[in-house]
Amino acid sequence: MTIISDFKRNEAVPLDLGWINHIHINKSAADRRAASLANRRTVKKEYQAAWLIKAIGLIDLTTLSGDDTPGRVERLCMKAMRPLRSDLVEAMGLQDTPLATGAVCVYHEMIKPAVQVLQGRLPIAAVSTGFPAGLTSMETKVREIELSVAAGATEIDIVITRQHVLTGNWQALYDEMLAYRKACGEAHVKAILATGELVTLENVAKASWVCMMAGADFIKTSTGKEPVNATIPVSLTMVRAIREYHEQTGFKIGYKPAGGVSTAKAALQYLTLMKEELGNEWLQPHLFRIGASSLLTDIERQLEHYVTGNYSAAHRHALP
Repeated sequence: MTIISDFKRNEAVPLDLGWINHIHINKSAADRRAASLANRRTVKKEYQAAWLIKAIGLIDLTTLSGDDTPGRVERLCMKAMRPLRSDLVEAMGLQDTPLATGAVCVYHEMIKPAVQVLQGRLPIAAVSTGFPAGLTSMETKVREIELSVAAGATEIDIVITRQHVLTGNWQALYDEMLAYRKACGEAHVKAILATGELVTLENVAKASWVCMMAGADFIKTSTGKEPVNATIPVSLTMVRAIREYHEQTGFKIGYKPAGGVSTAKAALQYLTLMKEELGNEWLQPHLFRIGASSLLTDIERQLEHYVTGNYSAAHRHALP
């Protein structure tokens, strides 16, 4: 693979099938590494509070339900801009600290109310390309992206065609991703691999590489709609692909676990994974996001426990 210089955003490099076909994953070693993250003792007290505050700024606060309404999205956006109750902010001395989630993530039809509330203060991510199955026509998928960008989305979360991975048609996946990247224009593109449907970690690694070669700014585990979504072994496979891709090309690719990351403890595991595998540089919103809808509720509960010594009921921190 040709080494190229670093750029702010990822740019497509030629598809190297020789490289792709030689990718192999030691599943036993990946599982052992994942278990070591899950079993270790977590940070405590003020250190845990600091990490959880960091995690808030990395959340793509998400609502992707069939019963979404403009009112729900407006409330979600207000929560994204003020993610912690004012009494907790004051108790932790965060009054002068900018605090917001990394972005909000919605369907295309909910972009307009999000734009009206956020007015450019936070990124708006829209799911696209026949989300979640990705089985609409290519023409429809590309037009979907174009319409969402025109409506005000600054990030597009696309879904890949899983059959390209399952049949080993890497050229088709590369060409598809190139078309999505082009349609996004200046909007950043996150490639959702739907890893729970890719069967093997080798498929996950190869799909990660192909999407990065084709210009993906982020690679993302899941839609949140599959039976199995983000897991630590899958995440380890993807972040190591990101690390090696950076070593080979100079491009820094973002990572987004999504689906099932609903507790503060789980969020801390992913932050630890990113810190140990990619370094502190990746613990920033432009390189790491956590796709979640209920995670913020649990983080807020944990921070209230840190402040008061008591756990509060979840409904006191409920999202719309």
